[in-house]
Amino acid sequence: MSFIDDYIEKRSKTDLVFAKAVHQEGFNLAAAKAVKQLRGSLGLTQSAFATLVGQTQSTISRIETGDFDLSVDLLGQIASAAGKRLQIEFV
Repeated sequence: MSFIDDYIEKRSKTDLVFAKAVHQEGFNLAAAKAVKQLRGSLGLTQSAFATLVGQTQSTISRIETGDFDLSVDLLGQIASAAGKRLQIEFV
């Protein structure tokens, strides 16, 4: 385990706000990767994908860089607009 991982683990045990932020960032990054892969598999630019899913290009950009606090609801809307279904797993 790296110094950073150790720090995050220890601080998360004592600081619930920090733990929640770490969890949200992890979710955002995983979702960013999935949304970018979905867009790529459709062969769309960010602008065309944004139009398809009813969002702005800047929102898609922020999602794909992990700078957007995504919700399951928004991911479901994106999946539906792209003709996909959202599947959530506990790992």
